[in-house]
Amino acid sequence: MEQPVVSWAPAVTLKRAPHLVHKNPNGNRYLPLVGSNCWTIGRNEDNNFVLSDRWISRNHAMLQCNETGEFYLIDLGSRNGSFVNGRRVTIPVTLQDRDRLTFGETELSFYCPTNKEEEEPNPEDPDSQDLTATAALYVRRLISVMVVDIRNFTVLTRQLDEKVLSEVIGTWFRNVGNIIRDHGSWVDKYIGDAVMAVWFHNSEKASNDEVVQIVSSLEALYQATEDINKSFPLPFPLRIAAGVNTGHAMVGNSGSGDCPDYTALGDTVNAAFRLESATKEIGRDIALGETTAQCLSGLGPGQKRFEQYKVHLKGYDTPTVTYGGYFADLQELLGK
Repeated sequence: MEQPVVSWAPAVTLKRAPHLVHKNPNGNRYLPLVGSNCWTIGRNEDNNFVLSDRWISRNHAMLQCNETGEFYLIDLGSRNGSFVNGRRVTIPVTLQDRDRLTFGETELSFYCPTNKEEEEPNPEDPDSQDLTATAALYVRRLISVMVVDIRNFTVLTRQLDEKVLSEVIGTWFRNVGNIIRDHGSWVDKYIGDAVMAVWFHNSEKASNDEVVQIVSSLEALYQATEDINKSFPLPFPLRIAAGVNTGHAMVGNSGSGDCPDYTALGDTVNAAFRLESATKEIGRDIALGETTAQCLSGLGPGQKRFEQYKVHLKGYDTPTVTYGGYFADLQELLGK
């Protein structure tokens, strides 16, 4: 059998930095997971990690590192799947040191040293300076947080063939990432079958243009989900729900020095997750925080379709005001 060829930098010695290793007859090949928080894998030359294995899709999978230094493997709807320790990936999976990753006929090993002695840099070694230092500099900023979740995902996993499920969910995650990037943000966290994105505002009030970006991303996510429903034989339509909250939070770089990430912490973030859960209570697709809803006042007449509710969010002592609406209302809100 012809050995798959890995296109990457020559082998280097990596004692502390997270990295991938491809073992082959010509010797080990290494991919340092540094200098970014996202790496793509596939046959296309535009990937960070190119594998010329005919069983691998053009854009097969993605590795992402979050602000705590955790690494996720996300399958991008590949035809033959991505596997961790022999188990097929359907939703983003957190990687552990020495996990085996399989793409087509190519197997890679993931290394992320956790031993303190290994992680601490040698002050006399210039190559090790700042390699694993923890950076944590936070400032108070106005942000909007969006949390999007797939409804009835557990039921779907029980009724759908694993291969089809992987392709459906992988396609959804890939589309989500592209849409959020196109609208000025990025996927900050993967939480099972949900994603979180953050928009940073430059003043004490979100501008109309910034609000339009967020609302447009929601409408695009809804349309992408509808496209999936038309493209795959599903036992029931794929549905999503979203919570959006605007407020102040502490934001900044955190995590390991070799993989810093700009993220947000605080009540504004927590409330966005609670609002998404509240969509079930109010029977709507979208739940907006009160400040977010006020920012919509300058948009189209569809804003009136978002009705006011009082919900009991988990962990909060008093009822919270939210505005609920449907994805179908967003086109009118955007004046389409």
